[in-house]
Amino acid sequence: MKQNKSLSTQEVADILHVSKSTIYELIRKGEIHSYKIGRKVRFTQDDVDAYIARARHEHSTKPVKNIDTHSTLLTPDSKQTPELILAGQDVVLDILANYLQQEGVAVGRTYLSGFEGLLSLYQDNVHVAACHLYDGKDYNTSYVRSLMPGITAVLINISYRMQGFYVQAGNPKNIKGWEDLKRDDIVILNRRVGSGARILLDLQLKKLGLCGASIKGYDKIMKSHLTMAAAVANGEADLAIGTERVSRQMDGIDFIPLEEERFDIVIKKEMLAAEPVQKMLQILNSHAFRSEIVHFSGNDYRDLGKRIAEV
Repeated sequence: MKQNKSLSTQEVADILHVSKSTIYELIRKGEIHSYKIGRKVRFTQDDVDAYIARARHEHSTKPVKNIDTHSTLLTPDSKQTPELILAGQDVVLDILANYLQQEGVAVGRTYLSGFEGLLSLYQDNVHVAACHLYDGKDYNTSYVRSLMPGITAVLINISYRMQGFYVQAGNPKNIKGWEDLKRDDIVILNRRVGSGARILLDLQLKKLGLCGASIKGYDKIMKSHLTMAAAVANGEADLAIGTERVSRQMDGIDFIPLEEERFDIVIKKEMLAAEPVQKMLQILNSHAFRSEIVHFSGNDYRDLGKRIAEV
């Protein structure tokens, strides 16, 4: 059994020493992540650890504001405009936001894909955009050039993580790699346009001379790696693309590693001297921050806080 098995609502309530109704309220407010298998709500240990980490940092600070990038909160006249808005979907960014909040920086979070995040950064709707976008040779730099034309930007590394296939435990279809997408007995799941996993899949299909419409399940869009992995475990599809870390959180699936991806945050160079950004960089390079995220997230942080490129 995998160390990060799925947890029931009662098990999470027991861990947090609260009632089940409190857990449902946390789900409703978006304060703890969960997923569904059929009608049952399930959690991973990482979900619980992330909630505990956020709660520990929020006890003496105001909560991090979730931002709609079209919200009037982003207008210059609003007194509630955050000093720093972080775009991206990794839980590490949630922990980073809470560290910043504790340092006195008013932070906003918006959960955009990498593609959407870079466009929002170009449009000055966010200050930091996280991405893991592959162009067939490298990660992120070509997308920054294309989506932020004429803007000098700096890429700071967060982590490296392995992307691959989620398959049912035991790999009953004997799936080995990208070539198996040519098989007519394979059903897949997909992510929405602009996500790193969707871009990686489309690039590989192009190399194989395939179009998305020819792949069973290509048009079935899932909200997250967790929901895809749960669906594969439940027999709804034969494979889905996601990160290795999620495969450790759930019984019923195996993982086939295919590509190590680089996960960076992108900042306009003109913003580097701003005090909130300087505090963010200090946190990224701090021992305390590294120790906390290594504890539960399972990614490779060998270049955490390192400047990868200037584009």
